Amino acid sequence: MKKLKEYNDGDLFISRELSWIDFNSRVLDEAGCPANPGLERLKFIAIFSGNLDEFFMVRIAGLRQLVKMGKDLPDPAGNRPSDQLHKMRKKLERLLKRQHSYLTEEILPELEQHAVRLVKPADLVPAVRGQLASYFRGQVLPVLTPLAVDSAHPFPILNSGAIEIAVSMRPAGRDELLYAFVEVPELLPRFIEVRDGRAGRSFMLLEDLIMDNLGNLFTGCEIQEFFPFRITRDMDFSVEDNDAEDLMQSIEKKLLQRRHREPIRIELIAGSRGPLLKWLTKEFRLDEQFWYFVRTPLHLKQFFELVGKANLPELFESTWSPVIPSVFSAEQTVFETISAHGSVLIAPPYHSFAPIIRFLEEAADDPAVLAIKQTLYRVSGNSPVVKALQRAAENGKQVTVVVELKARFDEGNNIAWARLLEESGAHVVYGVAGLKVHCKALLVVRKESDGIRRYVHLATGNYNDKTAAIYTDMGIMSSDPDLCFDVANLFNVLTGYSSPPTAWRKIAASPFDMRHKISALIEREIANSTPEHPGKIIAKMNSLSDEKIVRLLHKAADAGVEIDLIVRGICCYKPKPGQENVRIISIVDRYLEHTRLFYFGNGVDPEFYLASADWMYRNLDRRVELLFPIEDEKIREICLKFLQFQLSDADKGRHLLGSGVYTRPKVSKYGATRSQYNSFRYLKELAQHEKSRAFGDALKVYTSPEKPVPSFSDLSGDEPEDASDE
Repeated sequence: MKKLKEYNDGDLFISRELSWIDFNSRVLDEAGCPANPGLERLKFIAIFSGNLDEFFMVRIAGLRQLVKMGKDLPDPAGNRPSDQLHKMRKKLERLLKRQHSYLTEEILPELEQHAVRLVKPADLVPAVRGQLASYFRGQVLPVLTPLAVDSAHPFPILNSGAIEIAVSMRPAGRDELLYAFVEVPELLPRFIEVRDGRAGRSFMLLEDLIMDNLGNLFTGCEIQEFFPFRITRDMDFSVEDNDAEDLMQSIEKKLLQRRHREPIRIELIAGSRGPLLKWLTKEFRLDEQFWYFVRTPLHLKQFFELVGKANLPELFESTWSPVIPSVFSAEQTVFETISAHGSVLIAPPYHSFAPIIRFLEEAADDPAVLAIKQTLYRVSGNSPVVKALQRAAENGKQVTVVVELKARFDEGNNIAWARLLEESGAHVVYGVAGLKVHCKALLVVRKESDGIRRYVHLATGNYNDKTAAIYTDMGIMSSDPDLCFDVANLFNVLTGYSSPPTAWRKIAASPFDMRHKISALIEREIANSTPEHPGKIIAKMNSLSDEKIVRLLHKAADAGVEIDLIVRGICCYKPKPGQENVRIISIVDRYLEHTRLFYFGNGVDPEFYLASADWMYRNLDRRVELLFPIEDEKIREICLKFLQFQLSDADKGRHLLGSGVYTRPKVSKYGATRSQYNSFRYLKELAQHEKSRAFGDALKVYTSPEKPVPSFSDLSGDEPEDASDE
């Protein structure tokens, strides 16, 4: 009998941080995709750079902390933090070269063909340069503050993420070399329009304008050297809130300390050298592996500003106007709509976010509404959600809001909203000690003719009207008594001292029982799976990294369960050789894939779930999260259709191979399988036909050419990424 091969963990897992780098590589692919118009490609350059900033601040910073503390232990894939830092440096250098190539050799030349260009001071005739000098003296110079470094001026605390200009000079009558910094103010436009007499529009980077006029800033000095650079600080800190007397004060203190955190990356323009660079290197004392010399401008996330200023409709994709589900009408309140239909699906950004705002606004003004309870994780800067909650509190409703103050990089924004809500009379709860409240839940209690009735909205995404236009999410409005009962109990746990029930009626919640529920669902597929009728799992999420869940999925795959994983970002599951029943896909497109949607075959009685949680340790064990079933047949059919679109996507689907490398589709023009467009068109056509046809007929109106869901071995049309990326 042939002995079965034994696999070590390196055959089963991919390191989390290395997997994230590969995800951001797929984001960068979109900047290089010729099917995308020029300004859409420039957006992805900016997104890639913003992602990378946060990755350094949190993930690379965390790995470096482990190395410095002597905790250089291998992860499930067998990579130590020091190994990962070395491998990530190599990967990042290749990605930055690609970014430079896409930006300077493809995107900016395409903009120039449409008469939008970036210029340098040396490109301009003296008269135009003089006009810019006048603009500098009037509009820029008053905002600048040079920071000297000498015996009377210690080395300053430079802001993380800001562009700084390092300058060396000799003051008049003195021999010694002095140093100073000038911060490029982010309150001013980064792209300064230049009237150079050419057709179209010319722009100069603000730092180039400042460097061309340093003499106005350091009068009487002989400028020796200058160049721009940028530091990124270690922001991987946590708030120990178990014993904190005042969580808000504790977080505010941490926010103030961010400016003092250690640098984790220094970026300079390639070619920066000389005594000034040697001085800077000595002052920062940062390991060489964290210095990056780039050939593009710094802080490319700010190129979103150029996207807006270029204003070239022909270089954008056409607008996909969000759909209002046909069940909503001016004649009915949202409460009447929910009562009439049982459950209502809201799937931004294909669906408009407006019904959710309307739900809150009607609740705020309805005399029959007694109480509103809601969780808030990330909200927009001018949030209509918060304004509706304020109005509800001012109207005398019992308003309780669980605001998660520890939402990374949104701490300050959430503190401000929490204070405004308190001033309006709302009860504000600052999360739960030791946990982040990441679930998305809204509960409205209403007095009706037949008694008290509750309504809920549960979703996979945040109550943020801005991100609802660019993140894909799904949620339901419902008056299901059992669902409402569970959510009411969850709020009692969050706001009081109630213990979670021994068994919820319909939901599962982290950190109480969601891990057990998910594991039981996978184990059930294993138990039901036979060669003739294999089990089936389709799991769509942002990230998959939980070690226990990955091992359980491998067990299911080995038992013959057919597994489709649609994972946008981090995926630590590494397919073993021979696992032809496992397919792993990543979709990166114009919208950020944020939905968590799960399908379990359950023999002949499939089950669907939506969740706020990814399959990660932090979501399952360290956060308050919700998993809830989709029981309405109409909504289940839409969910299945969405999953089929994604599994059939040959335009944007990247497949993870057993080598740990993702395939890269070669697309010069989009075909009929682009899942995001098909999802949008599907919901649009449903909304147009539902009013006049039975729902079953409406589902059949989608007439675009559809391919069957590909078989597990069919990866045609894809090519592997360059093996050097490994």
